[in-house]
Amino acid sequence: MAAENGGFSFAAAKGRNGLPMIHTEKKKAEEICHDDSSLPVKAQTLDELHSLQKKKSAPTTPIKAAHADDDRHKQQLQSISASLASLTRETGPNVVKGDPARTTAETPRLSAASHHQQHRHFAAPNLNMSDSGLKFTHILYNLSPAELYEQAIKYEKGSFITASGALATLSGAKTGRSPRDKRVVKDETTADDLWWGKGSPNIEMDEHTFMVNRERAVDYLCSLEKVFVNDQFLNWDTENRIKVRIVSARAYHSLFMHNMCIRPSPEELENFGEPDFTIYNAGQFPCNRYTHYMTSSTSIDLNLARREMVILGTQYAGEMKKGLFSVMHYLMPKRQILSLHSGSNMGKDGDVALFFGLSGTGKTTLSTDNNRYLIGDDEHCWSENGVSNIEGGCYAKCIDLSREKEPDIWNAIKFGAVVENVVFDEHTRDVDYSDKSVTENTRAAYPIEFIPNAKIPCVGPHPKNVILLACDAFGVLPPVSKLSLPQTMYHFISGYTALVAGTEDGIKEPTATFSACFGAAFIMLHPTKYAAMLADKMQKHGATGWLVNTGWSGGSYGSGSRIKLAYTRKIIDAIHSGALLKANYTKTEVFGLEIPTEIEGVPSEILDPANTWCEKEAHKETLVKLGGLFKKNFEVFLNYKIGADNKLTEEILAAGPNF
Repeated sequence: MAAENGGFSFAAAKGRNGLPMIHTEKKKAEEICHDDSSLPVKAQTLDELHSLQKKKSAPTTPIKAAHADDDRHKQQLQSISASLASLTRETGPNVVKGDPARTTAETPRLSAASHHQQHRHFAAPNLNMSDSGLKFTHILYNLSPAELYEQAIKYEKGSFITASGALATLSGAKTGRSPRDKRVVKDETTADDLWWGKGSPNIEMDEHTFMVNRERAVDYLCSLEKVFVNDQFLNWDTENRIKVRIVSARAYHSLFMHNMCIRPSPEELENFGEPDFTIYNAGQFPCNRYTHYMTSSTSIDLNLARREMVILGTQYAGEMKKGLFSVMHYLMPKRQILSLHSGSNMGKDGDVALFFGLSGTGKTTLSTDNNRYLIGDDEHCWSENGVSNIEGGCYAKCIDLSREKEPDIWNAIKFGAVVENVVFDEHTRDVDYSDKSVTENTRAAYPIEFIPNAKIPCVGPHPKNVILLACDAFGVLPPVSKLSLPQTMYHFISGYTALVAGTEDGIKEPTATFSACFGAAFIMLHPTKYAAMLADKMQKHGATGWLVNTGWSGGSYGSGSRIKLAYTRKIIDAIHSGALLKANYTKTEVFGLEIPTEIEGVPSEILDPANTWCEKEAHKETLVKLGGLFKKNFEVFLNYKIGADNKLTEEILAAGPNF
């Protein structure tokens, strides 16, 4: 058979096994056979082909001249080099933007010498030049999640992509915060401003010790071939936002902060300038235990005068998030803005509610409502402009997470999210959220945009309701109480919930837990200062305070039963709608709380705890016992006087338990 187009033909001659032989025939030059699915690539080598795979990002703003872009990059590098400057050498490291694994740098290099000459003075030859002064540090600046995934998987052991697309990482030996290793520089300003002493979370250190630790962290970061730098914002209220710079050694930390802080637009990043606050995260490197004030190899140090934070000896990413929250607890009140450890949501009509509560009270569950917009789940500011979320993401607990219980969180754990210390199937990469092999404190960090009903931008008008949540395992607080302003201040300062002791030894006695302002570990000023600001804003804008018990009814833990979530939701709905403001109220003994006589969808008999206890005497004893615990906890705050002639302090004390 002859080929029609001169390709090949079957000849009459026989080949092996009796099959016809195939003859190839030379084609004419103009008759070239093409694969008609696509044109051939232009590349002549594999390297050329790979270079075609990525294209440069287009400029986000018009550039007037070719050198303008280079100037902007140089200024950016100069700023980063200055952030990493050793205070003894007075110069920053030699820096270049881009991944050291690539053959060419992305931007012009900046040497420490040129930076020194441009911004300080012409220096004589440095006889103390070190090896680190001769090398370039590569800056991986505001990388995208996809780029950070690549860096983590390639260079950080323990990094994997889960079946849902999230990046699974390990935080090393520390799987939670280290509050006893967190210190604040006590200087002329902070000595008077901050809350020190008994009950305070602020452990002091001096300026010299901070500088020793700062030098240790900066030297470690500068010794690396590459560091990650994030320039981002805190506070969605653009009039009061803070510019933060995070310098870290791990892609995990960079992606975590990419999610948790507010992500700047390309235009905002080009005009970012100098940061208002800088974090040096050298968590893979320990502090020197022989340094004054150090009690372990871990140290988290805040210097409010320098507006810097140093992390040594812990890779737990939550230290960065909560460290910045502490900073906001200091900076915002100076602007007459109240910083709050709370959740916040908004109804379709613009009515905003704040939710305060410690772990296990239902703050996340109740503030996440499909019928309302989520402003934020954890950290907020209340200014003259209204409420604003401090963060750009959510940091959710993952232990026992399920699609049925928390569908929004479950669906948010996808590409771009970070899951910490979780256990997954080695083949399918499906995460087992019930597995506590690494830690119970498994977490997920994701941008708030991953929540379907998030309000973007995360701001809202002044709150109408301030809801204080308590899981009372003693079973004596009512499911809901309307609070006066002094009562709101008292319970806000107390920050009460009750934990149930472990039952492995048969212990079932509840344990009262108090955390001032529902976030004692993060506040910087005395709790009464935040409480006074809260009362002032509530009074000015007509907000109502509520105490909601999500704990036990009909007896303490072990004899009573947990108040049904469906009832608590009905109570919250009645608060949002304003129906509870129109209800009839009676007053309880000891705490003097006003409780409604009826709420639609909630059995009236459970609204007064005294009605639900079979043993009335036991109820009264337990009520008095809890009141005594409140009074004992409040003793630490009595030495601080607020208000004209101490009147406000007296009003707050009078709003507490009365025997």
